Amino acid sequence: MTDAELSKLKNSCHTHLVGHKALSPAESFANMAAWCAQHQVENDVYGEGATVQAFEQKVATLLGMEAGLFCITGTMTQATALRLACQERGNPLVGLHASSHILIHERSNFQTLQHFQSITLGQPHRPWTYKDIQTQAEPLAALQIELPMREIGGQLPAWDELEAIKTHCHEQDIHLHMDGARLWEAAAYYGKTWQEIAQGFDTVYVSFYKGMAGLGGAMLLGKKEFLAKAKVWNHRLGGNVFRRTPYVVSAAMQFDERLAAMSDYFKRTQELFVHLRNYPQLQTNPYQPQANMLHVHLPVSAEKAIAIRNRIAQEHGIWLFNNAVAAALPESSMFEWYVGDQLLHLDDQTLRRALDLFVAEIGH
Repeated sequence: MTDAELSKLKNSCHTHLVGHKALSPAESFANMAAWCAQHQVENDVYGEGATVQAFEQKVATLLGMEAGLFCITGTMTQATALRLACQERGNPLVGLHASSHILIHERSNFQTLQHFQSITLGQPHRPWTYKDIQTQAEPLAALQIELPMREIGGQLPAWDELEAIKTHCHEQDIHLHMDGARLWEAAAYYGKTWQEIAQGFDTVYVSFYKGMAGLGGAMLLGKKEFLAKAKVWNHRLGGNVFRRTPYVVSAAMQFDERLAAMSDYFKRTQELFVHLRNYPQLQTNPYQPQANMLHVHLPVSAEKAIAIRNRIAQEHGIWLFNNAVAAALPESSMFEWYVGDQLLHLDDQTLRRALDLFVAEIGH
């Protein structure tokens, strides 16, 4: 099935279990135009403009940080932050988790562009503990922690472990950087504010197109002096686009609404886990929800899982998941489930029917 055919199949479904409802460009741009007219938005020029600066300050205040810098991509944002941290300390070594987005999804940009060197710490299938960091023998310039950790099902380190890591980094002059691509999803599990979570980090990166459903864009937050240096590097790396306004508007116009919904998404995730306990063929990682996302492991190959997804979509109009990949064991696979607006507004009877259909197909 081609990408075009797959997209057509997905769009033909009346029931979707994952993520947020996808708006058409016409719908998105109409909503943005109305918001711009209501708030009398004017375009920025290379990132300078009232709307951009107001949003930067709003997010910085929310996280208790001194300032924010709106950036086009998180890939550029994180590499820049960690490069600068290493330069400031005259030490190229950064501690990364094995599941770090930098290691898996960024085509070795930090090595190819000679931003910094990395060392992998801890165990690949669980979050870091304080001991993982405290026993690191070589001095680190920086440490990156992702909250929550997408590649291991949205797991989060225990709060006391996170606080101990913060203290250790402060005492050892290790720049502590947060990959907060999904930071907004972490507060409900911790029962903490976003400012409490961000406190103790030197820099934080957040995304506006994942759970926030914006067009794209990211933000780096930290001290003004540090961000001034980051702004120079973003320019060097090609990130100084002429207009940031469309990306900022797409995030800012729904920012408060999305944040307010995060606790509801997490509550719905907890309810989902209760339902999934009735389907032992579907194993979850983590075992109990820690964010409004999870991995579901299946006793069939990725190819079979995708074929089942497509068949149920064609015959019943239900879209179960977006993609499946091979898991560690033979003839096993897993997919990611992000709990957003789609599942939040789906009744339990429809959810159970979808799961019944899925499990019945797995057993064939």
